[in-house]
Amino acid sequence: MDKKENIAVLFDFDGVVVDTETQYSRFWHRIGADYLGRNDLEGLIKGQTLAHIYEMFFKGKEKEQREITQALNRFEEEMSYEFIPGFPGFMADLRKHGIRTAVVTSSNRQKMEAVYSVRPELRTMFDRVLTAEMFAASKPAPDCFLLGMEVLGTTPDTTYVFEDSFNGLKAGMASGAVVIGLATTNKREDIAPLCHRVIDDFQGFSYDKMREVNKV
Repeated sequence: MDKKENIAVLFDFDGVVVDTETQYSRFWHRIGADYLGRNDLEGLIKGQTLAHIYEMFFKGKEKEQREITQALNRFEEEMSYEFIPGFPGFMADLRKHGIRTAVVTSSNRQKMEAVYSVRPELRTMFDRVLTAEMFAASKPAPDCFLLGMEVLGTTPDTTYVFEDSFNGLKAGMASGAVVIGLATTNKREDIAPLCHRVIDDFQGFSYDKMREVNKV
């Protein structure tokens, strides 16, 4: 890749920009246990939109969907949104090199408004923020990342994707981008086959190190 090729970077949000996945795991584990009598829901739904979760696990259960949505909205208003270690410094390095960036998240606009109330700097940290309402197919389909490339005017060969969930990593790979996995949610050895490089967080990571990652 060459800088003049209009390189762009697409970030998932939860588990990549902010450290929230553990909090979500607790919430969805409780939902799975209370509503479905199962203890593995949190692992199955990571990286997917709320609409897709309802279609897959709560289809036709309008009352339950309303209850879960209300509980989730309350939960997200009270969550903490701490940055993944090293993320602000990495973003500053990308800006220094003139790299365009976008968040591509399965979260909806209402959730992101709750985030902005805690982290107002996120409104201006990225060139674009793409939410669940903007794409029809949920991860692991690549639609969200392809849309990110479209709005930033890039191609798969000039795009890097940062993801943490299995569904998100699969979506990134299906998009044709260079995919860097964060071992913030799953073990390094589990996500390694689904990306081109694994990092623990952004500490010590830089634009130059990102450029060294390729699809080979």
